[in-house]
Amino acid sequence: MITISQLFASKIIAHAQQCNPVECCGVLAGPGNAFEKLTKMTNIDNSPFRFSWDQKELLNVYLEMEDNNWTNRAVYHSHTHSEAYPSDTDIRMAGWPEAHYIIISLMDKTRPVLRSFRIVDGSVEEEAIEFA
Repeated sequence: MITISQLFASKIIAHAQQCNPVECCGVLAGPGNAFEKLTKMTNIDNSPFRFSWDQKELLNVYLEMEDNNWTNRAVYHSHTHSEAYPSDTDIRMAGWPEAHYIIISLMDKTRPVLRSFRIVDGSVEEEAIEFA
């Protein structure tokens, strides 16, 4: 299970809606089982079908996590025209086995769907989200 504050969930959904029709992406990080920071990232693909991180931004996030000893991390991105489930590309690109992978679907623009997954060695398992 992953716990996300209502504030961060709202910010993730707002980020997805703001970037639509381009996929958004970002990172949540914090200590233990908590998230203290949400970082909106640049989708350098600028695409409605995939995303790639800006490597400089990703390095800065990674260094901040290391500096603060934050081991809890979640990667999020939106699917603008498909369900909130990892695509083959998402599974292939999942590089942090310890991370939570959150996907926001905007298939129904009036009812965004947020789901979280663990992706390890190509295996996908959905996990429950608790909104605090």
